[in-house]
Amino acid sequence: MNYEDILIRPILSEKATALREENKYTFVVHPDASKIQIKEAVRRLFNVKVLDCTTINVQGKMKRLRGRPGRTASYKKAIVKLAPGESIKVFEGV
Repeated sequence: MNYEDILIRPILSEKATALREENKYTFVVHPDASKIQIKEAVRRLFNVKVLDCTTINVQGKMKRLRGRPGRTASYKKAIVKLAPGESIKVFEGV
């Protein structure tokens, strides 16, 4: 698996924005990626030092569309903590 394939997209929510003050960044990642692979992908793609990585499997929620039951997609989320003084430029200005 390539490093570009591991990180799918950043999460830009209110909670993720609050975590950035603690130098933690949130990404949607490939479901088969391990913590070690995620740390290495962030280190190589953004040229930063990663201290910790926490992963969460988020289950899809039940929804209704035109009266029929359905489900939103499940995904894997990673919260990556960077060393003090490090930052990721993708999140700047957001």
